Amino acid sequence: MVTSLEYALWLDFGLFVVTSALFVYVFMSSTITRLHKVYLTFHACLLMWPLSQFAVETTDDPFYQAFYLKIGFAGISVVGVAWTIFAIFLSGHSYLLNRRSMTALAIPTIAVVILILLNPSGLFMKPTGTDYAEREYGPIFWVMVAIQIIYLAMSSALFMRTSRDNAAPRHRRQVQMAITGMIILVVFALADTFVNVIIDDQLPTISGLTSFGILFSVIYFVIAIRRYGVFDVVRIAQVNVVDSMSTGVAVLDEHDVVLETNRVFRRLFDIRTGDRLRIETLLEPLDVEGGVDSFLQAYRGNPPRPAQIEVTFKDNDTFRHVIIHGEPIEAHGVLIGRVLTFQDVSELRSLVESSYRQNEALQQRNRELVEMQAELYAMNQQLERMAITDSLTGCYNRRYLMQQLEHEIMTNIRYNIPFAIFLFDIDLFKSINDIHGHLVGDEVIKHTADTVRRCLRRTDIVARYGGEEFTVYLPHTNRTQALMLAERVRQAVSSSEISTGASGRTVQVTISMGVLAVEESNPDRIDDPKEYLRELFSRVDAALYRAKNGGRNRIVAAD
Repeated sequence: MVTSLEYALWLDFGLFVVTSALFVYVFMSSTITRLHKVYLTFHACLLMWPLSQFAVETTDDPFYQAFYLKIGFAGISVVGVAWTIFAIFLSGHSYLLNRRSMTALAIPTIAVVILILLNPSGLFMKPTGTDYAEREYGPIFWVMVAIQIIYLAMSSALFMRTSRDNAAPRHRRQVQMAITGMIILVVFALADTFVNVIIDDQLPTISGLTSFGILFSVIYFVIAIRRYGVFDVVRIAQVNVVDSMSTGVAVLDEHDVVLETNRVFRRLFDIRTGDRLRIETLLEPLDVEGGVDSFLQAYRGNPPRPAQIEVTFKDNDTFRHVIIHGEPIEAHGVLIGRVLTFQDVSELRSLVESSYRQNEALQQRNRELVEMQAELYAMNQQLERMAITDSLTGCYNRRYLMQQLEHEIMTNIRYNIPFAIFLFDIDLFKSINDIHGHLVGDEVIKHTADTVRRCLRRTDIVARYGGEEFTVYLPHTNRTQALMLAERVRQAVSSSEISTGASGRTVQVTISMGVLAVEESNPDRIDDPKEYLRELFSRVDAALYRAKNGGRNRIVAAD
């Protein structure tokens, strides 16, 4: 025959096993969101009560009995704050929970748990006999009960406010089922307190009331979670998100019957749930931007493929551009429906067109800037040429020549490279101006410069030294080579004739030339390059003077 002790023992053990199994079931079968985590914490606290009651029935040692009871009551004490946090999450006010608010919310529970575990002077509970099979409860117990009632009152007020203010039917159903599940637990817990605590002297002990309440409420919660998806915020959020999307959505079955639509789709098209939506009929009155055949081939193909097309239609005197995307839904290779999305790209199209126009304007500005840069470059090149060349002959001017020679001559001397300098002028040039005029004189100067340039090498530099006088710099040239080249220049000039423009008359000119060749020099003896350069030109100028005094049309080598 089963005794009352054995009955209570196995009853609490069985309730603990079933409740634990339900905990594992929820954990393994649900998508674990933050809301589920909070609920599982609440569920885990409930598990501690039947476990502690079972443990108490397994020992006669008052110490262990007290220990197990304290653990059980500590777990029950946490139920209130855990449920309150759960209610805050479920009502959509999780943003209120931070470190400070959580601490303030948990302080009463923490204090009570500490007092329960310490049980100072038996103020929580004390045995009436030799053990805790019969016990009486002190003021800390009633403080615990009061705190739990306060937590439950706060949660209930929050639930009622949420149910009143929130018009979403899914959310209201969440709250209603949560309140119902908690009422089951509260009713059994209050019955246990009234029967086994308040009037325990008048009635026999009834075991397992709170444990049964825990079991029934947990079963209710599990049914709500699994069957109705009451706490499945992910699924609920998905529905709400789809309905709040800026993209129109329609779900069709395999026969093109509309199963579900969102707010944007209902605004765009006069099609409701249960209507048949044939995509061909939908596209017919719209301005389709090409590719209809390929779209329908993919949409109606076997097997069907994702299809996309852009259409234009008039909406309240405004033309809207919409991209229609059809995605087949298949199960085991069989078409069971389609999802149609309608994305309004009017604003994007406008931005693209605006961006295209701005880009065109920018490209035009870039082309203008490139042209301006090219013009500026050409002008700079021209200015540079004007700065270093003679406008009449196109030869380098004296200033540029002297700048170049300062560097060139010093380099030649440093590396013992021979070089030569010619200095020549046109013989009797004043009489040419006097007889034929300055225009002919200018032509004589230009013609002479051109003739000399044709006789020189590419590396040689010819410059107008002043008036009818010219200088030629010849790098890598020794004395013999310089004299040969000078003679060739002299002969070329003397053999050429220049038209005067007057009845076919021509004028023949000659040049006198001084030649200076530097084959060896000591760079250590050159302190000032400019002074050295003046010395060289003084020597070659003296040679030119001797050539002119010697009868003109001749070459004289400098000493």
